[in-house]
Amino acid sequence: MKLDILYEDEQYIMVNKPSGILSIPDRHDEVLPSVVTLLRRQFDNIFIVHRLDKDTSGCICFAKDEITHKYTSQLFENRQVEKLYEGIVHGTILEKQGVLDYALMEHPVIKGKMMVHQKHGKPCKTEFMVLETFGLYSYVRWNLLTGRMHQIRVHMQHFGYPIVCDPLYGKMEPVFISTFKKKYNLSKSEEEEKPILNRLALHASQLTFTSSLGKVIQVKAPLPKDMSAMLNQCRKWLK
Repeated sequence: MKLDILYEDEQYIMVNKPSGILSIPDRHDEVLPSVVTLLRRQFDNIFIVHRLDKDTSGCICFAKDEITHKYTSQLFENRQVEKLYEGIVHGTILEKQGVLDYALMEHPVIKGKMMVHQKHGKPCKTEFMVLETFGLYSYVRWNLLTGRMHQIRVHMQHFGYPIVCDPLYGKMEPVFISTFKKKYNLSKSEEEEKPILNRLALHASQLTFTSSLGKVIQVKAPLPKDMSAMLNQCRKWLK
C-alpha cells in the first residue's frame, strides 16, 4: 500500500490516512496495517505526534526527530494546533454554527467507548459550522477546541445528529444510490447494489501550526472519493 504524502520537509511528514487503517500498530493484532509501519519502510526515523481513529481518514502528522516530536506534541497538548474536520451527519441541523460544550469520560462498561458526563467528564469543546443541508443529511465542518478521544463522534451523537456510518455512536448503515433514487434499478452486470459510502463519514481536512523554526505549516487533505460521491448524490437529490 502506498501512502499519499501531503507535505514533507526536514522536520515533518504529513500523510493523508485512508479510512480503515490504524495510525499506529495494534499490540494485540500485528497483522493489521498501520501508517507508522508503512512509513518506516521509507524513513529511518518516524515519531508519532498525534493519532486518528482507524475509521477516520485525513491529515496526520509525524516528526522526523525527537526534538521536533517533543515540540510539536506540546503544541497539540497546549491547543496551539488548528485541527479542522469535515463530515456528513444524519438530519438537518437547524443552527448554522455554534460550540458543543459537553464533558467526556470513558464509558464505565464498554472498553474503547466515550460518553458525555458533565459531572465526572473532562472539559471538551467542539466548534461546528454547517456547510450544506440536504434534509436527510448535513455536511459539517468542525474545529476541535480540545482533543479528546472520539470527541466529534460523541458530541454529534449527544447533539442529536450522529455521523453517518458510525458503528459505535450511531448506526452502521451503508448509504446507497437507492437511498436517494427510490426507482433505482440494478444494471445487468450487478447482482446486488454496492454502497457509495460504507465507512465512518469523518475526515481530518486540515492542520495548521507554527514549527520551531517559525514556519507556518498548513496542510490540507482533499475529501475522499466516497464522501464526495455521497455529497454529489445529496446535491442531485436536493435539486
